Amino acid sequence: MRHKKPTIAIAQIKYYDINKTHNVEKIKKYIQRAKQAGSDIICFPESCVKKRGRIDLTDRSIKAIRAECKKNSIWCIVTEDVRIGSKDYNMSILIDRNGKIKGCYKKINLYGDRVNSGDKIGVFQTDFAKIGIAICWDLTYPGLFNVMRKKGAEIVFCPAQWNYDLVSYKSRHKHWETLLLRSITLTRAHENVFYVALCNPVMESKTQISYSAIASPHRILKEIIDKEGLITAKVDLGEIKKFRKYYSK
Repeated sequence: MRHKKPTIAIAQIKYYDINKTHNVEKIKKYIQRAKQAGSDIICFPESCVKKRGRIDLTDRSIKAIRAECKKNSIWCIVTEDVRIGSKDYNMSILIDRNGKIKGCYKKINLYGDRVNSGDKIGVFQTDFAKIGIAICWDLTYPGLFNVMRKKGAEIVFCPAQWNYDLVSYKSRHKHWETLLLRSITLTRAHENVFYVALCNPVMESKTQISYSAIASPHRILKEIIDKEGLITAKVDLGEIKKFRKYYSK
């Protein structure tokens, strides 16, 4: 049954502190936490499953995550470099409450990724909303988000592993880049009148931005900066419908 006010969860997790090669146990832990918080879906950051190498959709890591989704009756988005045939993609995998893969989105706008570019925009019907998926640098392409809106997206999830270029600022690099990322997230939500949920990791990296947020068209509902944690928000799909009618006048 479709919910008018589903709860969405974002997991800004620390990478490779439980296991040095993968994050599967951490992902399972946060799936459980999101379910306990009453969430309908949880989104994890970009490249969140394994530290090195490509995986495929039959990888035991993906099977373990799918089983945990089924156990907790929750939707989930995990993103990793995935091999399809002879090609590699940076790909988000959408898993439903029964542990089934309901869709995949291949990152279109690459930024230093040593993978192939996707060419299909990802909008998917779930039992709680129509959702879109973008990955990291996709966030800077307003046209992509506009197409997702036209396809009926009400919530867009953006798993990321956002880094900045040192030449961008003279000082306080992380401070200014975090403000920029916050602004872009809110802008995408406002200009399309839908919710945007950005998810970054916590990593040992000089240029990594650990900022995650859930944005409505008018404000940041929840955010987390420079620490590991789970944020959740109940989103009002009725408000989206109302404001779209109002702004179209």
